[in-house]
Amino acid sequence: MKKSTKLALAFVALAGAVGTTAYAENNASAKMREGMMARLDKAMSDSGGAITFDQFSNVMDARLKKLVADNGGKLTVAQLADALEKARFERMAKRIIARYDTKGDGALTADDIAGRQKKVFALLDKNNDGKIDKSELPKGGRFGRHHQWDDQGNDGMQ
Repeated sequence: MKKSTKLALAFVALAGAVGTTAYAENNASAKMREGMMARLDKAMSDSGGAITFDQFSNVMDARLKKLVADNGGKLTVAQLADALEKARFERMAKRIIARYDTKGDGALTADDIAGRQKKVFALLDKNNDGKIDKSELPKGGRFGRHHQWDDQGNDGMQ
């Protein structure tokens, strides 16, 4: 293969990778902007339609400032990463609780989990024969967008 062809292919691959990353960052940035604007709107409505710099600053960085204060006035990469990871997993846990919690008490029981499993089984058992055939499973062997769990309760992520 010619050197110019190799360079062109490398450039196309790089452009694709950069474009994909930029698209993902744009989506995350859009969500962050929406959240920021919602906080600003709330602060403005709470204070009669206008806010001072101090109010603006508090709205924009309240959580980050709290993390800095909670860590002695300095925040390392590791501390910030831990806080972000904890927040992410707390959001995931809230979604799981909301999905399974049949009593609405904010806690999961074995009955909640079994009830959810019965609902999913009923949805998959399309011909209502009390069994799930391979033809009744979703295409691709995936149940929605979530990770599959093995028999030991592991989700395949290491």
